[in-house]
Amino acid sequence: MTPESPDPAAMREQYRSAPLLESDVAATPMDQFARWFKATAEYGLPEPNAMVVSTADPRGRPSSRTVLLKHYDDRGFVFYTNYGSRKGTEIAANPYVSLLFPWHRIARQVVVTGTAARVGRDETTAYFRTRPHGSQLGAWASEQSAPLASRDELLRRYEELAARHPEGEQVPVPPQWGGFLVTPETVEFWQGHENRLHDRLRYTRTGETWHLERLCP
Repeated sequence: MTPESPDPAAMREQYRSAPLLESDVAATPMDQFARWFKATAEYGLPEPNAMVVSTADPRGRPSSRTVLLKHYDDRGFVFYTNYGSRKGTEIAANPYVSLLFPWHRIARQVVVTGTAARVGRDETTAYFRTRPHGSQLGAWASEQSAPLASRDELLRRYEELAARHPEGEQVPVPPQWGGFLVTPETVEFWQGHENRLHDRLRYTRTGETWHLERLCP
């Protein structure tokens, strides 16, 4: 750290918010997530659907990246990617993942642990049809996580695809691209408070039942 660099240890925020009580939360984590997600979107936080997805390879070495949540329901959380990407190949070998929604501006975060599995091709196709034309072409142009000689190479691939599939023409869904559904086993809701007396309420699934417990901050 250089003398001109800010000291990260000196950066402190005092969080001031209402307590998160067991009596105030929903019976299921997906219903509670829906409440918080709605409140976060109404607050105006940029991209509240941005989440950190953490995976691990067969040797247990983790990797993380930010992706966008595209759907959630009682089943869990859905995102889309290239199945040949690092996260795609790691999930194929080890389905256990973690999701983190870092809503710093409102002193909240949601942490999910569970397993990821591919969604059906009908669900993938339905979502792919809603993507902008350029994003559809980009899914074909990028061999995500593979080495690339230069940006020019990527642009050349894209331009060739754009010539082959002009605006207004239906782009086929890439066979190597699709969705993952993360089925949660635990979902933790964190609410920041001053003096590090944060609230942490965690739902844990046992069969079809959710158990709620409070964790020390």
